[in-house]
Amino acid sequence: MKILLPPSETKRPGGEGAPLDVNTFALPGLHSARHAVIDALVDLAADEDAALKVLKLSPKQSGDVAHNRMLRSAATMPAVDRYTGVLYDALDAQTLSSASRRWLGSHAWIHSAPFGPIGALDSIPSYRLAAGTSLPGVPALRRHWADATTEAIAGEDPAFVLDLRSEAYVALGPVPASVTSAYVRVVTEHGRALNHFNKKSKGLLVRALAEDRPRVRSVRTLRTWADSRGLVLRDAVEPGILEFVVAE
Repeated sequence: MKILLPPSETKRPGGEGAPLDVNTFALPGLHSARHAVIDALVDLAADEDAALKVLKLSPKQSGDVAHNRMLRSAATMPAVDRYTGVLYDALDAQTLSSASRRWLGSHAWIHSAPFGPIGALDSIPSYRLAAGTSLPGVPALRRHWADATTEAIAGEDPAFVLDLRSEAYVALGPVPASVTSAYVRVVTEHGRALNHFNKKSKGLLVRALAEDRPRVRSVRTLRTWADSRGLVLRDAVEPGILEFVVAE
């Protein structure tokens, strides 16, 4: 199984890892696409006013431009530790056991705008780039990433993909039709979407998976594991979608 996670706009500062090296990332077929976006971000950051405008930031957020300017030289940390926010606070990967973190590294991809999907333990610096941004010198990120990412996922030939991304990041790389997958929607027992609990519930789901490290190769085996945990995953009306049922 592979789990596809969204990134987070908020990130933990600092890091003790060596500078960015995309050659160590998962899905090596995306390396050239990664370099193109990284180069465009670094070049844009050389003009702070232009960068603020393109990234839709206020002057008070100029520190984010500085992060982009130093993208290739700044210290790094594992992606799953770099991201903060509701989903990653619920996942709380830093408190997982070593075995659970290794499992995450092998089974979870985090889909970022500048790097595409990367392994949960792949080391990244802090940066600022949203999925909908159009960078000078790079086509719309959706056109830049979508086909390349779908092809890279197909090349990995995972038995099953659990897609926990937002729709904006799904657009940056749909799971190929050749791969068995399920997109997760967080709902109440009566089927009402729960936006407030969406990210937290997904983070808790991934934490539970990392703690138990089950062998999942299909929706059936995923639901068998969920039942053992007292979690409710049910088929939605639309094919290919699982509803994760949580209390309000």
